[in-house]
Amino acid sequence: MAKAIMIQGTMSNAGKSLIAAGLCRIFKQDGYKVAPFKSQNMALNSFITKEGLEMGRAQVMQAEAAGIEPSVMMNPILLKPTNDTGSQVIVNGEVRGNMSARDYFQYKKQLVPDIMNAYQKLAGENDIIVIEGAGSPAEINLKEDDIVNMGMARRAHAPVLLVGDIDRGGVFAQLIGTVMLLEEDEKDMVKGLIINKFRGDKSILDPGVKMIEERSGKPVVGVAPYLDVFLEDEDSLTERFNGNQEVGLIDIAVIRVPRISNFTDFNPFERMPGVSLRYVTNVSELKNPDMIILPGTKNTMEDLMWMRQNGLEAAVMKKAASGTVIFGVCGGYQMLGQRLSDPYGVESEGTIAGMGLLPIETVFTKEKTRTSVSGSFSGIGGLLSSLDGVKLEGYEIHMGETTLMSGARPLNSIRNMNEADSVTKADGAWMNQIYGSYVHGIFDREEITDRIVQALGEKKGVDTGEMTGVDYQTFKESQYEILAAGLRENLDMKRIYQIMRIA
Repeated sequence: MAKAIMIQGTMSNAGKSLIAAGLCRIFKQDGYKVAPFKSQNMALNSFITKEGLEMGRAQVMQAEAAGIEPSVMMNPILLKPTNDTGSQVIVNGEVRGNMSARDYFQYKKQLVPDIMNAYQKLAGENDIIVIEGAGSPAEINLKEDDIVNMGMARRAHAPVLLVGDIDRGGVFAQLIGTVMLLEEDEKDMVKGLIINKFRGDKSILDPGVKMIEERSGKPVVGVAPYLDVFLEDEDSLTERFNGNQEVGLIDIAVIRVPRISNFTDFNPFERMPGVSLRYVTNVSELKNPDMIILPGTKNTMEDLMWMRQNGLEAAVMKKAASGTVIFGVCGGYQMLGQRLSDPYGVESEGTIAGMGLLPIETVFTKEKTRTSVSGSFSGIGGLLSSLDGVKLEGYEIHMGETTLMSGARPLNSIRNMNEADSVTKADGAWMNQIYGSYVHGIFDREEITDRIVQALGEKKGVDTGEMTGVDYQTFKESQYEILAAGLRENLDMKRIYQIMRIA
């Protein structure tokens, strides 16, 4: 069986996912076969594997760092919040149903066999498993029947490295307080502490490191710097939403709806010089963008009502009337239609009017569409007509079925990548300067982002010759290497190998 190391955090967004990804890359560089694992993930950013199964994107990112194909075994339980008190529960990549937080808390211990079957299969195929925890192991009210922090470490016999975030302050209280709140056997499982996101002269921190070690009784195995890497975020705690609101030569605004999902779709635009990608939550932030993107959402109807109530829907429709390009992805595509109906109560129940910018109708169904697809833009016109014939790849995750009405034309022609005999089908719709698609990852290819920005620049009279994108996969590879180099330099890797009992 594989050796294991578990990365837990003092709180959410302490940097567990990136530390785990960096260790995956380091172990790969050192010649080991390594895989990531997180028993339970709560996030709206998800991914569809080649088998058509759904998993969290954090473990996809870590699998890429490890140089292996993502597998649902790396994340057997995925919770996708539907509201403030409930989530869609996905087990082994398939929807088990919607549950309230209270119901799931009582139900989760039944999922231990699923978790351990997935873990043991991974452990039988690899040399090292890098396990990621969730939130904090010191959440006293959640410790009963824990399946994701110390409960998982105990089941996997995994030594634990505890990560604290110094950038937000209070790292001494974070690390020492967390250790103090653990049971005695849990304290024994913590073999080292990591101070993460440090900026400045490390020598100034040295007295504090000594104090942490004395008071916690645990060694500090590294002080990781605030690394300037651009990798995919797990959920809505991302710092991207609080980023620069300055407008570039080409300005793209993403409507940050409350239940935004798969916002990683738009990361490729961030890497283009002269292009600003801004997340906006109100009319005053919208300004005058060259393109507005309506993103995916876990609850299309409620998020559309949120836009309707705060004035963003009217503002987007006004921009559309003046010729601004509007592009909807998944739930954002559904919003653009004439009508949304939920006869089975999948999301919100009932029927509401859409934004009326595309002649389409959506009905929410009980079955979720989960496919990995490839194809091309087909018959696309309007301002983005240069995309016609350009190849694309991505995946579908949606509950609704959309019907095109008179006047709408399909945007793409796609097929299921995992079925050799799958038939080609139409996806999405466009009319005038309004475009929509169900395909997540539709902007990942450099040629696609380049042509979109070029078209927006031509309309605006701006030279976009220098605003070229990058091959997104190649770019991510470079970021994994930077991450690994930064951690290798600042973590005591010899000690970490000793903790795992690897010579």
